Amino acid sequence: MAVDFAKLIKQIVMPLVVSPDDVSVKVLSEYDQLIHVQLLVNSQDLGRVIGKGGKIASAIRTIVYAGASKVGKRVHLDIDAY
Repeated sequence: MAVDFAKLIKQIVMPLVVSPDDVSVKVLSEYDQLIHVQLLVNSQDLGRVIGKGGKIASAIRTIVYAGASKVGKRVHLDIDAY
């Protein structure tokens, strides 16, 4: 059972942002057990994705980590703006 982490993250983030065309999710590297994913959003949407006190970003990471643990992997998620 393979999990498409880029697709999962994009589905979570799209309803949160004002500029959905600017959302970009890239899998930067994938080693044995570690997957490094980068989420890029419009600078105006960064606050919406991170949330007050980082609560939304933490929730997104929790969901992604749960999906990764089911397949025996670990995910490192970077959230940035451009």
